[in-house]
Amino acid sequence: MRPSSLPAPRLPPAACQRGFWQPVTAARPPWPGTEPPCLLPASGVASVLLDQGNDRSYRKMMCLPASPPPLASRTWLGLGLFVLLCLGMGQALEKKIVRSKVGEKVSLPCCHEIPSSESLHKYRVYWQKNITDVVLAYSEGNMISKHERYRNRIEMDPWNLTLWISLVEILDNGSYQCVVQHNSVVVCDESVILFVTADFSKPNITAEVSADSCELTEMVLTCSSHGGFPKPKISGALNNVSMEWNASWVSESSLSPYNVTGKLLLNVTKDVNITCSIEYSGFAKSTSLLLKKTNDCVVPPAPPPYNVITASIIIVITFLLAITLAARYLPRHVCSHCCKHQDLVDEGVKEYTKAPTSSKGTAETSSV
Repeated sequence: MRPSSLPAPRLPPAACQRGFWQPVTAARPPWPGTEPPCLLPASGVASVLLDQGNDRSYRKMMCLPASPPPLASRTWLGLGLFVLLCLGMGQALEKKIVRSKVGEKVSLPCCHEIPSSESLHKYRVYWQKNITDVVLAYSEGNMISKHERYRNRIEMDPWNLTLWISLVEILDNGSYQCVVQHNSVVVCDESVILFVTADFSKPNITAEVSADSCELTEMVLTCSSHGGFPKPKISGALNNVSMEWNASWVSESSLSPYNVTGKLLLNVTKDVNITCSIEYSGFAKSTSLLLKKTNDCVVPPAPPPYNVITASIIIVITFLLAITLAARYLPRHVCSHCCKHQDLVDEGVKEYTKAPTSSKGTAETSSV
């Protein structure tokens, strides 16, 4: 095998060394009309195998850095990348999004409109979902395919090729592509995204008392809503102050209705107003509930301070001592005066009783 018939095993420029590199050899290139490849990075020396019959020989070559491109080339390169970036962003922004709710009728616009001088018979139109499923297809003015799931629910305008979907379902969510061919040439190929939402029920708040006392009432609050799509966010407020629910979601699949439940443990010390909100795809439903403190028992007064108790005890002891002393000494003084007065009374009674007796005896004597 001659060297000229050997393939030239080239590595990317970065394999030589970082930056711009130009392979150079000190000997005759082994591949006529081509430059020898650089096989080893950074080391600066590479080996090339030359197969000449049964003999094998090697040549050495070096990788030397080439001069950087001129400033003008780098400027144009930067401008080109900028233009490509802008075009890519423009295409991303052009992707249409159509929103609808379950049960409504929605229209998906196509990227082509048939001129009035022509008709659908000269075109082929394909409406497909997620690139793989053909929803509706027309060829030469005749419908050639319709997806079973969309039966009796879809129709296409014969001029602007708009696809109409009736009784929209959650499963209709996705990207739809309109492809139009004219004389076997694709004249239109664009996508439109259908985003279907389902309304949630009005949130329902329930409160269950788990503990009750004079100071507070412990309640377990539950906020629930069901039957909506997509997955919602649950939020709330306590006396107009934002708060978070412990939320949980239940759904059979990613394209099935959601049921959401939020729970909250709350210590109620006074009447409060609680709000629960369900937010989904730009929509929101909320409800409020006034929670009242259930137990209105009278709180016992706080015990008086230690100093007040001590002073009260001293006053009571002093009062008792005063009463004891008064009861012990006051009766003796009163009794001494009472006894003297009683003696005088007794003496007067005795003298009075003696006088009639003597007179009676005198009378008796006289009668005798």
